[in-house]
Amino acid sequence: MNKRLKHWLIGLAIFVVVICIGIGAAGCYFYNMAVARGRKAFINNSTVIKKSDPLYHQKKWYQAAKKYTWRETSATKNLKLVASYVPASKQTNKTIVIAHGFGGSSSKMGEYAGLFHELGYNVLLPDDRGAGRSQGTYIGYGWPDRLDYLKWIRQVIHRNGPQSQIVMFGTSMGGATTMMVSGEKTPKQVKAYIEDCGYTSIYDEIKYQAMSMYHIPEYPLVPVVSGINYLNNGYTFKQASALKQVAKNHKPMLFIHGTSDTFVPTKMVYPLYRADKGPKRLVLVKGAKHAKSYSHAPGLYRSVVKAFLDRYFN
Repeated sequence: MNKRLKHWLIGLAIFVVVICIGIGAAGCYFYNMAVARGRKAFINNSTVIKKSDPLYHQKKWYQAAKKYTWRETSATKNLKLVASYVPASKQTNKTIVIAHGFGGSSSKMGEYAGLFHELGYNVLLPDDRGAGRSQGTYIGYGWPDRLDYLKWIRQVIHRNGPQSQIVMFGTSMGGATTMMVSGEKTPKQVKAYIEDCGYTSIYDEIKYQAMSMYHIPEYPLVPVVSGINYLNNGYTFKQASALKQVAKNHKPMLFIHGTSDTFVPTKMVYPLYRADKGPKRLVLVKGAKHAKSYSHAPGLYRSVVKAFLDRYFN
């Protein structure tokens, strides 16, 4: 091997190593941005409720409502999880289990708790692992959480009795969590699901956000971040698919999505709806942005949800 070729190969090797180190560093940075627990700069963390908010009364009600603290242990990693439970004004065996969104917690779901309380249901609002009062160092995007919600559901049945009737509801990441739960074997007490603006898979959502928010293409960054997540948390982003889970569901599901959603793009709801095997309905809220269908059209949202619940709760 002549010296020129040798130097060229050494230079190439150094270049490849530098590139790999750079990709790895970028992967770690975006893992911390997207997965690791912590405040997210692009998430509105304000707790102020303005009187101009169309859901002001529901949010204020939840702030003041007497909440009972329930506790659970995560299905993996032995984490301590916490939830808030608010019984209905009139005793009932019907409970809505509410899953919150990315960067949120049960405290951010007051408008939905208020809605279901107005309709006469008990509400249970868990904090996912890595959120609110629950333990955990990472956001599961619904995948490990689906198994935690099965434990919450069993706790509802244990506390409220075998005659319990349960519907799971969630928005955004909570919508995806709801769909991920639907693909598991659930107790007979689970009657139906309502998902609002959930994504097809973690991989699809992070790929979309990488381009939408940072103008970064899918390769090689998203697979690298997925690999880091696999090493840290035991699953890949493609494995964590709401699309594959709803294809195993045979219970009723209501799909809701805003037509102006650019965070979880509206186009994601169509393959999810087609894949679902149970009785189903798709409601598109014209002009609603991400997770804003209820505030954008409160009357429509309430009537659609009420009709669905009236149909599938005995």
